[in-house]
Amino acid sequence: MNSFYRSLTPTATLNKDETVITSFTGNKRTYIRDHIWLAGFAMLFGMAALWLFGNAHIWTGAVGGFFAIAIRGFYLASDDLKARWDLTNQRIMGPQERIADLTEIVEMKVIISSVQLITQSGLKHLIRFQVDPQDTIAQIEKVKVQQGATR
Repeated sequence: MNSFYRSLTPTATLNKDETVITSFTGNKRTYIRDHIWLAGFAMLFGMAALWLFGNAHIWTGAVGGFFAIAIRGFYLASDDLKARWDLTNQRIMGPQERIADLTEIVEMKVIISSVQLITQSGLKHLIRFQVDPQDTIAQIEKVKVQQGATR
């Protein structure tokens, strides 16, 4: 296997009696919406920086900010939208061998359109570009309760 290969889907084998309940992937509309907002902030930041440094052509900050985010969004879309997280009755497994046992998850937060999972050991995982991050948290929480994995 190529050493540069990065798996965008879970690669871990399932444990005995473990089944995949649902999967979470990024949503294209949410991805585009988030990048439009990010481009707006980058444009404002670029213009403000040029204004602070006394540049007479502050409009170029808007152009630079827009193109920086547009290129980033176009370039990373294929990876960001193919990334998949599998919720099983025991764990949540993500791309690049990211795994968290349900019993180890101590906190879940919404960050814009992402769900951040925080484990007892302090590891943080992001399930990105969710249409409804609160629903994603509710689904994980439901499985935790069903499996007695809540603390």
